[in-house]
Amino acid sequence: MSSILFKNAGILATEGNGFKFIENGYLGVEGKIIDYIGTEEPKKRYKEERNAKGIILAPGFVNCHGHSAMTLLRGLGSDLPLDDWLHVMWPVEDRMNEDDLRCGMELAIMEMLSSGTTSFTDMYLMPWAVADTIGKSGIKANFSRVMQAFTEMSDDDYDSYYRVKETNDLIKNYHNSFEERLKVDYAIHAEYTCKPTVVRRCSEDCLEHGLRMQIHLSETKKEHEECKERYGKTPTEWFYDLKCFDNPTLAAHCVWVEERDMDILKEKGVTVVHNPTSNLKLGSGFAPIPEMVTKGINVALGTDGAASNNNLNFMEEIHLASIIHNGRNSDPTVMDPTTVLKMATINGAKAQGRFDTGSLEVGKKADIVAFGMDAPHLIPNFGTEALLVYSAQSSDVKMTMVDGKILYENGEYKTIDKDRVYEEVKRSILRLYGKE
Repeated sequence: MSSILFKNAGILATEGNGFKFIENGYLGVEGKIIDYIGTEEPKKRYKEERNAKGIILAPGFVNCHGHSAMTLLRGLGSDLPLDDWLHVMWPVEDRMNEDDLRCGMELAIMEMLSSGTTSFTDMYLMPWAVADTIGKSGIKANFSRVMQAFTEMSDDDYDSYYRVKETNDLIKNYHNSFEERLKVDYAIHAEYTCKPTVVRRCSEDCLEHGLRMQIHLSETKKEHEECKERYGKTPTEWFYDLKCFDNPTLAAHCVWVEERDMDILKEKGVTVVHNPTSNLKLGSGFAPIPEMVTKGINVALGTDGAASNNNLNFMEEIHLASIIHNGRNSDPTVMDPTTVLKMATINGAKAQGRFDTGSLEVGKKADIVAFGMDAPHLIPNFGTEALLVYSAQSSDVKMTMVDGKILYENGEYKTIDKDRVYEEVKRSILRLYGKE
């Protein structure tokens, strides 16, 4: 178990509803827990002491929406709108096997750890195939077996549906596994890929199990308007009427939500997951994030999958989320660094149901990212929050720690064999596409 004291560090600690920056501070980790933060050296002795001069310690980032093993589809379907893009993705996904998913997941975890992500939310195929891979890596994840159903079902058909059975098995075998680092969520892909009876039953099952729900919501104008034509209501109203939001829900994208939709999301405590890179790359539009923040909706950040991003660099999401809405609104004050950093950390942890992490506080889990501050683009520092949001790059991440265990440090992965993963990825690419 870890017993580490970081000395002389810059520490982005929590104070009230925001952050407090401590210069030349001390942060102690005992086991999985932060047990000391202060400006004076603690009396307690730790097994290891590290001089962290020139380092800033910040809360680990929570990537609240993705399809991680899509790293193997990175670069496919570029420059296509979502509908056409999906028809490029689905045939390849149909060819993917468990080995592909495992190495694709490991590749994703490596990418996330190297940009400071300590926990992620995932909605994808055959999650049982990657559960042990996630667990052994040391990272945290809320993962799910995505629900799609293009035809209506009777209750008997629903109960025997293979996706339902796979979700039940996943809950039984993996929920709160690996010392509660892995949590199982329910997931409904979207309104346009599911029928009402299935959504209602899935929502009821989620409530019965006391779990969380993941969905895609109003990602494109086409999706939003076609739902109104089909049902006479927006996707948000449709999910609301089918009791989906009776569960703690993470709604990805929400680009085309209307005023009444935002009121529903606030009323039901839904977390909106903002995916700025994916929304920009696919031409989906600009989510009304400042309006949601003003309403008091919990907003978190996500990368989406590597095929629609095309990377899992969380620093890029932070940067874009901080500037694109200023441009959209012709107002440089609509977003601020504190708001965006909270989206990236404490808001995401709340969305995952992980109330013991997301901030650097005594008693919280030691989920920490360390930034080296000696790069030219980080000098001078007139405000640490602004520096991390506007200037820092993923290459500045020197260490990523989860539950007090260092998983990534100075380019080295402590729990993943990089060379093995690269060889497995080469084999998968050759099998899926017939080329290296």
